[in-house]
Amino acid sequence: MKRTAIVTGGTGGLGSAVVERLIADGWRTCVPWVVERELERLPPRDGLELMHADLFDPESVKAVVDSATADPSAPLRGVVNLVGGFAAGGRVHETPVEDFTAQFRVNLRPTYLVTQAALPHLVEAGAGSIVCVGTRAALQPFSGAAGYIASKAAVIAFAQAVATEYRDDRVRCNAILPSVIDTPANRAGMPNADHDRWVKPAEIAGVISFLLSSDSEPMSGAAVPVYGRA
Repeated sequence: MKRTAIVTGGTGGLGSAVVERLIADGWRTCVPWVVERELERLPPRDGLELMHADLFDPESVKAVVDSATADPSAPLRGVVNLVGGFAAGGRVHETPVEDFTAQFRVNLRPTYLVTQAALPHLVEAGAGSIVCVGTRAALQPFSGAAGYIASKAAVIAFAQAVATEYRDDRVRCNAILPSVIDTPANRAGMPNADHDRWVKPAEIAGVISFLLSSDSEPMSGAAVPVYGRA
């Protein structure tokens, strides 16, 4: 293993596919986790490091990054920020401000803290790539999710800000914009939808792998659609 990536949300439906792809591509992959039952998606194997962590807490995030940078033969070169959440509600006049701001906390705070802690190591390594997760809804809103939509739009803006600030350090940052991802949870929540049109986790994992690779070196600050046919 010559390089390390951190994948937050790596035990989730999308995250586990990303972890599998990165390990197959030769990455030493560090995955912080919270929900123990989700570890079933990631059986132990070479190249995988799991650590319990609260990514809303700066000290816990620091411990994750310290672990990811502990092997000097595999410097930290990639960060994939998948932690986030969706909450539907009423229209804006029906939604308490606490519900609105809660979406900013869940969708921005872990992404900010992990990126902030990782950046000095990426700069020191001489290059690196960060991937954040926005949503198609940030560009094509729907009714009843203003907090989710606004917070994900902020994630896209944050990724572009990082891309600008660290351009001269050869640290890149891009955002992917999924629509509905074909996970068991989404199938259970929308059993009558046309699941064949949804983008598969493995397909998005391939895009993330590309964004972490040297093949995408000219790309930074992009908002990349990964809609599938949804």
